[in-house]
Amino acid sequence: MPGVSNRSAIFITFIILLYLAIGTLFAVHTPAWQSPDEPAHYNYVRYLAEQGRLPVLQDGDFPLEYLEEIKRQQFPPELDIDPIRYEFHQPPLYYLLATPLFKLFGGALLPLRLLSVVLGAALIYVAFRVALTLCPARPALALGTAAFVAFVPMHVAITAAMNNDTLSELLLALALWGLLLYLRGENIKRLPVITGLLLGLALLTKMHALIGMLTAVIVVTLHRRREPRRAARELAWLLVPALLLALPWLTRNVIVYGWLDVMGLARHDEVVLGQPTTAEWIADYGWGYVLREGLRTTYHSFWGKFGWMAVPMDRRIYLALGLFSAVALLGFIAASISALKKKQKLRALEPSLALVLWALLTFISYLWYNTKFVQHQGRYLFPALVPLGLAVAVGWRMVTRRAGVLLFALPYAGLALLDVLSLFVFVVPYL
Repeated sequence: MPGVSNRSAIFITFIILLYLAIGTLFAVHTPAWQSPDEPAHYNYVRYLAEQGRLPVLQDGDFPLEYLEEIKRQQFPPELDIDPIRYEFHQPPLYYLLATPLFKLFGGALLPLRLLSVVLGAALIYVAFRVALTLCPARPALALGTAAFVAFVPMHVAITAAMNNDTLSELLLALALWGLLLYLRGENIKRLPVITGLLLGLALLTKMHALIGMLTAVIVVTLHRRREPRRAARELAWLLVPALLLALPWLTRNVIVYGWLDVMGLARHDEVVLGQPTTAEWIADYGWGYVLREGLRTTYHSFWGKFGWMAVPMDRRIYLALGLFSAVALLGFIAASISALKKKQKLRALEPSLALVLWALLTFISYLWYNTKFVQHQGRYLFPALVPLGLAVAVGWRMVTRRAGVLLFALPYAGLALLDVLSLFVFVVPYL
């Protein structure tokens, strides 16, 4: 691996192979459709394969009562998933990639899940390279970041299911890796254009791409704050390829959904009638309950709340993960204070700022979604799993810096074991 020591190459290969084994176990043993929104994603691909054209989201594609009943009965064979089509507004890239597999294997679900597992393995490697780009002299931090992305139990479950999330995370991470290389002054030919094309591909996968685009605008503007013309030129190299790549899709949406709905989100909000809204919850239960329930459910479902948010882990596991998170957070705060005391120039801090923005904008998008609908799902924070993983690695390394590598690696090994425990103790018996 270019730019990677032999020792680091061995460790990252081991992490990826272990993830592939665990992810395959999840893909094989998780009952069909027992992952959030999986039937709706499957129906998108089936529509492409059978109709040869992109679907249009319409009234009736979110049959709430039927969906609740089929979930309650745990998707018995006699209840068809055909009516569940509320993902038909999504950008098409993931579904176009999955359609040949659908045709090749006669619509079997497992190969489509394994596609997500492979994309998850690629994401782990990119996470490793992102962290290594930011901390080239500290490969342990890059390995810790990769292990965190690889072994968070809920993330494994999502990357072993059929959805467009993993491809979106991968493309976003690739684009922001390109942005970090740009900030470090790497002389890679056409780097801004390549980064822009990756942002465009991400926009053709999921709306999370807007996080990357806004991060790029802020960081490049700050980086070239004394050179406004150069900033405008470099932003054009980033954003114009992205928008041109997505233009056919956006134009099609204008034709189908109207001028003010280029992403199909307004149509989605009209179709998902009956889904609980935050305003209704506040009116019924009050702000205190909504905040408490939101924090609790988000925390639980970030680490692992399986099926359709129906199967939590044991509360003692959440407590142990909370203690680890608290220790890592304290270590990260201490490391950040130590770094700021060195009074580095702003330009040296710009790559770190890019990752902070990446995480912050992801969190803001999560809050924005929850201003409309009650969606306290921790998986919506996964687009920021790479910077979160790096923050955990920095914090935990700060705490264990005098204790050796084995103690540093211990929680990541624990997460890998927890993945297997989650599958065979919580997922399989209860779904």
